[in-house]
Amino acid sequence: MSMPSGASTPPRKRPRVALAMGCPAGIAPELTARVLADAGIAAAMDIVVIGDRRVLDKGAAVAGVTLDLDMIRPDDPVPASLARPVLVDLRHLDPASIPVGEVSLGAGKFAVENFWRAIRLAASGGADAVAFSPFNKAAMRVAHPSYEDEISFLAEELDFKDVASEFNILPDLWNARVTSHVPISKVASLITHDNVLRSLVLTDQAMRESGYARPRIAIAALNPHAGDGGNFGREDMDVLEPVVAEGKQRGIACEGPFPSDTVFLRAKKGEFDAVLTMYHDQGQIAMKLIGFDQGVTMLGGYPFPLLTAAHGSAYDIAGKGIANPGAMFNAMRLAGRMAAARLR
Repeated sequence: MSMPSGASTPPRKRPRVALAMGCPAGIAPELTARVLADAGIAAAMDIVVIGDRRVLDKGAAVAGVTLDLDMIRPDDPVPASLARPVLVDLRHLDPASIPVGEVSLGAGKFAVENFWRAIRLAASGGADAVAFSPFNKAAMRVAHPSYEDEISFLAEELDFKDVASEFNILPDLWNARVTSHVPISKVASLITHDNVLRSLVLTDQAMRESGYARPRIAIAALNPHAGDGGNFGREDMDVLEPVVAEGKQRGIACEGPFPSDTVFLRAKKGEFDAVLTMYHDQGQIAMKLIGFDQGVTMLGGYPFPLLTAAHGSAYDIAGKGIANPGAMFNAMRLAGRMAAARLR
């Protein structure tokens, strides 16, 4: 696959975000258009959006916005200086060819190709961060059967073997997790000292990169009532408590383990900046109840940050112009801040 390259461009003074258009059968086109039409976001960063002009124009019509873009072809180099957002127009999907609100091969191929090009642009030095409007994983698996999730795709495409993790982020609260897309039956076996400590260190690093001077991180217990002194399991005593002690020795502001049914109440009141949970739904349920329309998902630990709205492709409201852009705006603003941090 050919792609625009940023490897030979001179050092940039403004942060640059590669924005991959997500599932064209969902709300991604209208959210992408809203992002590109927002003057505040455009003023804070250079945006290189990757997709198809026809899909983007349809999204702009649904959103009721007018776009001011420059366009380049897939093989053109991305300019060193951008006066306005630039669209890499792949011309790879006629929106009339796919059904709105349904899984299809065409929708999956569109999203996979856009994401591939965005991560390759960042990997080559042509962007400082990657953002993407909501994907539909079912459609992407039709097009790319090995696509489990973004983390597995990045490992495959970047030959990435280091530690990475998914974060869920609200404006004043982060959620990190030790395990993610694994069966609940396997969770306890993965709660080891090394796994939890890696997640804690990565959380601290990612939050510092986003602007926190010394983030306050609460560790959620694995078991009910933090194990109740060993009555309900010993992982909290034997694994989590030693990790907290080592984290403090490393200069990380961490506390716990705290019962997971109360730790988010304390964090919401401002006692902590983040909660490190042990498994996916332990944190996701709380975060989505607190702020579903504002949440951001970040993939951290890679050579560059990757961010998107925490909600999905919303097939049920696609094409209606009623999608709330708050989470996508938050994702782009955070992408811009983290991209800027990499230029310092």
